[in-house]
Amino acid sequence: MSRFIVFDVETPNRYNNRMSAIGIDVIEDGVIVNEYYSLVNPEQPFDYFNTRLTGISKETVAGAPTFPALWGEIEPLMSSGLLVAHNAIFDMNVLKKCLCDYQINWKPYVRYTCTVQLGRRLQPGVSHKLNDVCDRLGICLNHHQANSDSRACAEILLHYLQSGADVRQYIRTCSLNK
Repeated sequence: MSRFIVFDVETPNRYNNRMSAIGIDVIEDGVIVNEYYSLVNPEQPFDYFNTRLTGISKETVAGAPTFPALWGEIEPLMSSGLLVAHNAIFDMNVLKKCLCDYQINWKPYVRYTCTVQLGRRLQPGVSHKLNDVCDRLGICLNHHQANSDSRACAEILLHYLQSGADVRQYIRTCSLNK
């Protein structure tokens, strides 16, 4: 594995079926070579909890692209390597729901790995919450900001790789079929 697409999404409400922001960091040959961030107009109401957590509101995303408009821009990135997220089941499910809700055909399945699962195997017995891992490793984090969370996840992955981790045994498959 030499190319990883590390991403994080924020959501507008408790349904977790739309994005309000996405951050993407591309790792190539052990170096972060690209960073991407965008707000996303979820075309759904915002819950107070999510707005308070992320700072993103209906007003914040008023001029932002919708997911289908954004997908044309980010799909080449998302298709260019192994997807990685911290607590990947959450991010993968939001991505899957967005694709399904907007009837966007991408792939029947996608391969990914999760830095939480990787960390639990490599460092058992400690917390693997993103902010706790960042504190332990000295990684800067503005938690619940998609660009900061994806960057932190990328740095965590690089730390694990530099420590000798082989992610191949932690790769999972997510079906994107409805």
